[in-house]
Amino acid sequence: MSTFTKITLFTDTDGRARFREEPIALTEGKPAARLSPLMPSGGYQVRHSPVGFRSEFHCTENPQWVFILGGQMEIGLQDGTSRVFSPGEHFYSADVQPAGATFDATVHGHWSRQVGPDPLVTVFIRG
Repeated sequence: MSTFTKITLFTDTDGRARFREEPIALTEGKPAARLSPLMPSGGYQVRHSPVGFRSEFHCTENPQWVFILGGQMEIGLQDGTSRVFSPGEHFYSADVQPAGATFDATVHGHWSRQVGPDPLVTVFIRG
């Protein structure tokens, strides 16, 4: 059986954002074109961010898939680590603010920015 690696940006038990990888089984389709089971979605948005774009620390309001269509996107975490995603790559953004917590920019969330010479083009698909 084939699998797809889902990269998830999530809120850990200490309230900090982290990445994890988990397999999604490709159990549907045909041997030449394996598919995952159908997943629900709640709409999508396309975003264009110019060269130089950078956000402040923030939490994801609504969990969503992020697929990079053009340019590169860097995601930075509170612990100082970051990951760069290029066209064709993805992650599932689910680092929501912990229930009952007041947002603290020194603890919660992540930042994102455009890197490289090309504008960043992404599609967000609500989970």
